[in-house]
Amino acid sequence: MGRPLSLDLRERAIARVQAGDTTRSVAEALGIAPSSVTKWWHRYRTTGSVSPGQMGGHKPRVLVGATRDWLLERTRSDFTLMGLVRELGERGVKVDYRSVWNFVHDEDLSFKKKRFTDRTGSASDPAPTSAMEDVPGAS
Repeated sequence: MGRPLSLDLRERAIARVQAGDTTRSVAEALGIAPSSVTKWWHRYRTTGSVSPGQMGGHKPRVLVGATRDWLLERTRSDFTLMGLVRELGERGVKVDYRSVWNFVHDEDLSFKKKRFTDRTGSASDPAPTSAMEDVPGAS
């Protein structure tokens, strides 16, 4: 990810727009994208500043405390990740699929299906089958 352009450049761009230049002409003169000038102008009009917002940082987990306790209790019976996302949304907790996946993985709650042969018994003694049906009267 790139860094924000300098505050000096942003202020020069806004000063030119305030002087009556178009965002495209300002962008061309300063060698930046017209969308940058437009975004800076919008930020200046709404906040009064052209300084960039925070980039990066840590976002704390949502599935902690009482929500975590409820989720652990809920996962004792059958569940799907999308179902948990929907149920959490109904409880007012806004999460995405990846957050729930991380929670389930971190808590070792993942469920792996058994192989087909394990569910149905041993496949070592299959019943013999004939290649052709025995049809009476045909030889």
